Amino acid sequence: MSTDTPPRRSRFRWIPLRSGRSKVIAGLTALAVPFAAMVGLATPAAAATSATATFTKKSDWGSGFEGQWTVKNTGTTALSSWTIEWDYPAGTRVNSAWDATVTSSGNSWTAKNLGWNGNIAPGASVSFGFNGSGPGAPSGCKLNGASCDGSTVPGDNPPSAPGTPTTSDVTNTSVKLSWSAATDDKGVKNYDVLRNGAKIATVTGTTYTNTGLTAGTDYTYAVQARDTIEQTGPVSASVSVRTTGGGGGEEPGGDKINLGYFTNWGVYGRNYHVKNLVTSGTAAKITHINYAFGNVQGGKCTIGDSYADYDKAYTADQSVDGKADTWDQPLRGNFNQLRKLKAQYPHIKVLWSFGGWTWSGGFGQAVQNPAAFAQSCYDLVEDPRWADVFDGIDLDWEYPNACGLTCDTSGPAAIKTMADAMRAKFGPNNLVTAAITADGSSGGKIDAADYGGAAQSFDWYNVMTYDFFGAWAAKGPTAPHSPLTSYTGIPQQGFTSADAIAKLKAKGVPAKKLLLGIGFYGRGWTGVTQAAPGGTATGAAPGTYEAGIEDYKVLKSTCPATGTIAGTAYAHCGTNWWSYDTPATIGSKMSWAKSQGLGGAFSWEFSGDTTNGELVSAISNGLK
Repeated sequence: MSTDTPPRRSRFRWIPLRSGRSKVIAGLTALAVPFAAMVGLATPAAAATSATATFTKKSDWGSGFEGQWTVKNTGTTALSSWTIEWDYPAGTRVNSAWDATVTSSGNSWTAKNLGWNGNIAPGASVSFGFNGSGPGAPSGCKLNGASCDGSTVPGDNPPSAPGTPTTSDVTNTSVKLSWSAATDDKGVKNYDVLRNGAKIATVTGTTYTNTGLTAGTDYTYAVQARDTIEQTGPVSASVSVRTTGGGGGEEPGGDKINLGYFTNWGVYGRNYHVKNLVTSGTAAKITHINYAFGNVQGGKCTIGDSYADYDKAYTADQSVDGKADTWDQPLRGNFNQLRKLKAQYPHIKVLWSFGGWTWSGGFGQAVQNPAAFAQSCYDLVEDPRWADVFDGIDLDWEYPNACGLTCDTSGPAAIKTMADAMRAKFGPNNLVTAAITADGSSGGKIDAADYGGAAQSFDWYNVMTYDFFGAWAAKGPTAPHSPLTSYTGIPQQGFTSADAIAKLKAKGVPAKKLLLGIGFYGRGWTGVTQAAPGGTATGAAPGTYEAGIEDYKVLKSTCPATGTIAGTAYAHCGTNWWSYDTPATIGSKMSWAKSQGLGGAFSWEFSGDTTNGELVSAISNGLK
């Protein structure tokens, strides 16, 4: 990539407003996230025997009203938290709230204390308010699982153990489970399916098909029933089964790596979640995920976005396993969703990627004390709250001893120094990888750092073979941003995938440690009259999130490809000119990657693909 290349990984984030202590802020929150789509944060807690909750309609203006709930501690010990649940008839709803987190599921509503007003001393009370609409009154009120008037809810016996599961329809990657129903005095609500002791799904029936398994692998299954108040009964006896096949070549892409980046900011405006990897069919076809990004600052690896990473609560319809997060569970957000994904697709390995275009400025300071830097990264990746989620670390330094968003002067050896320290700390059982430049020009970024020496400690390199050309050169010439090979009229020699791979091999990097990069987006110009590459332009073409860039899933229909050049597609529609990869060009690139003996391919990033994952499918099919 050229020195003046703009942000490759843009950070246009739509971050929802948090609940505040004022009606104004609460009202804005309600506008930002409709209550019907908000996360269900609360479930009934243990019965509170000495507390009450009362409702008051503070005012009524015909088309709406202001309501208030008051929680009073009538006992002798402090309450540490409170949750109120009630029902409204159809047509009555909460529109905005303050001093509580309010969520809904159909006509049922739940309010949970905020961090600052959960503790209530004996004899004290706490109130929260909301603006509502409709004529109805609340009913069925519960406070911390007990009646709001202070009386207790009658007990309920837990369900019995279900029958031992039986297996059928066993394939290389799936197995069907069936079991006899459990019994309960009040009724069985659903069943938790356990694989190797970990819950992988919750289902309402007595059958479940587990997909995404690894060929020739042993698995053990059991089931556990839940009743209508979420009590679990004893676990059934277990059954063991071995998937068919094995012996290599059975995972997606055979023995090749098919890795994709999942961005934490994608859960905002893009509305792309871990579950989309399942519904698109992507999860069954990839081998690895790079979770982007963690930050690098103060000489340490740090959290990138705590809300998206481990705090955002997911509703049942957004969750990988169809089960909503609860307000009191220890881990939520993308990390918990990745945990659920790995439970269903155990062949997938997840790496936490640090840096990226925006956050690479901290690497120069970090490598001044490489051992301390490696220790900080290890401590964060292996944090007990999410250690099981990650299988290693990816370091995305843009660029060592060269210029990206900022310029680094750490010297050619810095990349090897960092790699060696990371390998020493993370050991042989964790993956340690890096995303690196694809600038194969003479004296370019590959020449600026010791990528050959560093490769001894890295498991592989994600070679960013895209963004070679784009509308940061506002007047053109138009050129494909991800050319596989050179062509007559290319604006800069050495800016191709083939040049980058050849240079890295010449520096001693084994071919199997090189992954070819595929962009799931296009780069484009406007004011272009010439259909073929090399035309002039007046600026960047309009894009959904950023001028000059657009997702493949949009371009495939709004500006279909009209030709190919250097192994990638281009499109001229109106006065706009775009270049991007299609399933066909990806297939050709995968054939080339295999002919070069490369370790596989990776993509930036999942949300640019179609809802049926056609680009990931093209990579997977091409690598077989």
